[in-house]
Amino acid sequence: MEAKTYPQLPTIPEKEGALKIAIIIASVAVTALVVLMRYVKLPVPESWDVGFLPAANAMLNALTAVALVFSLYFVKKGQVVKHRNANGIALGLSVVFLLCYVTYHFTTPEVKFGDADLDGVISASEAAAVAGTRTVYLLILISHITLAGILLPFILWTTMYSLVGKYAQHRRLSKIVWPLWMYVAITGPVVYLMLREYYP
Repeated sequence: MEAKTYPQLPTIPEKEGALKIAIIIASVAVTALVVLMRYVKLPVPESWDVGFLPAANAMLNALTAVALVFSLYFVKKGQVVKHRNANGIALGLSVVFLLCYVTYHFTTPEVKFGDADLDGVISASEAAAVAGTRTVYLLILISHITLAGILLPFILWTTMYSLVGKYAQHRRLSKIVWPLWMYVAITGPVVYLMLREYYP
């Protein structure tokens, strides 16, 4: 069976090796940043206010989900140029999200679900007040963070396959990557909405 080609899509097969190296470097760098931000807090000038970033991150995740819906719609309609553009928008929004997310967590102490007095500690009474809901929150949060961390190189790899014209590999991988990416994009705003009342 002959592989499908899409002459309307420009490709750069000669850059495949360089793209693979870039994906590995980016994945390692992002993982290192995410681990490091848990242990390092950078001082912020008094004139800076990063308190808007959690809401901005939730909006970026929501817009990513919208872009992914359009991506799926366009590919189902055979509109591959629009499909690629929608994926490019989703990837761009995810990059902006990552920059905002890392900036916030490098400069701000962790906000904890149930921490009603905002002292950074969940007391016994606070834990009891949100007992059942906290379990749901943690399940969503852990699945969101875990999948987001694992998914990045696969998103980039799927994109790379499209850029170099390996569409069969792109389709196979995207069938796994798309629903997981959508889950991460949707659960981001859910986590924010559940945590919103505990932000200072």
